[in-house]
Amino acid sequence: MLKIATRIDVLLRAFKMASIVGIVLAIINHGDHILLGTMTYNNWIKILFTFCVPFCVSTISSVLAIRREQSFGE
Repeated sequence: MLKIATRIDVLLRAFKMASIVGIVLAIINHGDHILLGTMTYNNWIKILFTFCVPFCVSTISSVLAIRREQSFGE
């Protein structure tokens, strides 16, 4: 499973998804603080985790899809 999760195509897909979804969620959740310049250290940490969630979801989804595809191919 870890071998699939660390494949370059899986990591690139997860990075792309995390970038898109993370930016949207960061704007929704912290856009007012960003625009007003009132971001705190804790807000930045929350944004970091905001990007981690879609990265993990995308990676897990890709791994499960690839494993399923491989099991049908046997």
